Amino acid sequence: MSALKTLKRWFVDPQFSRKKHFLRSLEIFKDLRDRELGYLVQSLHSRTYREGEVIFVEGDIGRALFVLESGAVELTRRGAGGKPASLHRLGPGDFFGEMALLESLPRTATATAVEKTHLHLLYKSKLDALLHAEPRIGVTIMSHLARLLSARLRRQNAGALSSKND
Repeated sequence: MSALKTLKRWFVDPQFSRKKHFLRSLEIFKDLRDRELGYLVQSLHSRTYREGEVIFVEGDIGRALFVLESGAVELTRRGAGGKPASLHRLGPGDFFGEMALLESLPRTATATAVEKTHLHLLYKSKLDALLHAEPRIGVTIMSHLARLLSARLRRQNAGALSSKND
């Protein structure tokens, strides 16, 4: 896409501007410059899921990060007897499936739209292309993911320590 077409799209397309504004509000993308956000918006695939529609299933190979713009998503894991056990309910501004950007391993949970839900998907292949074309974008996203995963690990370890002390 030529630079002129890209500029026109940034200034004329209201959907493009709306997506950029939404992404800028998220912690994971907040350090990206305006131009970089534009490249990111171009790399996203957007999709709306119906209430009850499964987004991915535990055991599927992860290939994308999901950013929730509107609606709600329930994460579940198979529990005893194969019954789904609720792990977490996500709302607008949350993202999930981030481990797929790091490694192509099976999903550890099932994600289901609880209501009509609009998501933006960042496929690992698109992030890899961004890493080569615009390294700062990939580095910024990966840095935020590393901090997120570190915080989750600390919380998990703190929870494990407190349950040992009980």
